[in-house]
Amino acid sequence: MKALKKARKLIETAPETAEARTLSELVVALESEGSYPVSELYKLDYDHFELAMDLLREWRLDRYYMSKVRLLDLSVQVADMKETALSPAG
Repeated sequence: MKALKKARKLIETAPETAEARTLSELVVALESEGSYPVSELYKLDYDHFELAMDLLREWRLDRYYMSKVRLLDLSVQVADMKETALSPAG
C-alpha cells in the first residue's frame, strides 16, 4: 500500500499544491464511486501521474480484499444460521 501512503503524505504536507488537490479529488471520487475526469490526471507531471496510477491499482486491490472479507463474513453468518436451525431447541 505504498501509493496510498505516498498520496496521504503528499496531501498532508502540501495540500495547497495542484498535485495534492488532483489526488484528493481522485480519492474522493473513488470512495464515493463518482466520476472523475481522466484529463485531470494528464495535467500531472510524470511522477505524480505514476503515483495516481499506482493509487488506482492499490485502490482496486484493496477493494477486492474488502469484498472478500465481506463475502467471508456473510458466509460465516449463513453457516451460523444453518447450525442454529439444525440445533434442537434447548
